[in-house]
Amino acid sequence: MFEQSFKNIDDVLYRDAGVGTVLDYIEQTSWILFLKYLNDFEEDKKTEAALAGKKYEYIIDPKYRWEIWASPKTTGGKLDHNKALSGNDLINFVDHELFPYLKKFFSI
Repeated sequence: MFEQSFKNIDDVLYRDAGVGTVLDYIEQTSWILFLKYLNDFEEDKKTEAALAGKKYEYIIDPKYRWEIWASPKTTGGKLDHNKALSGNDLINFVDHELFPYLKKFFSI
């Protein structure tokens, strides 16, 4: 199941200019997986809190949650291609907004 997803990610990243080996883009793949995992973790915690009759406080601000910038949905639950970031918009968001925001979690 996951093999095809990883292959698709690898294929897209490998086509990027200047990429010669898997090692050239393993960091990007790791970040993608981490950010998706973090989103799913938060959703699980929200569900657990709701089942316990409690309110969940998200760790990540709304603007930086996966479903807002990477995979926004229409009211019908399908990917909203009009809101999904791609190309230079995605690169600028990740480089100039998302990573600086996440960096604050690791600052001492």
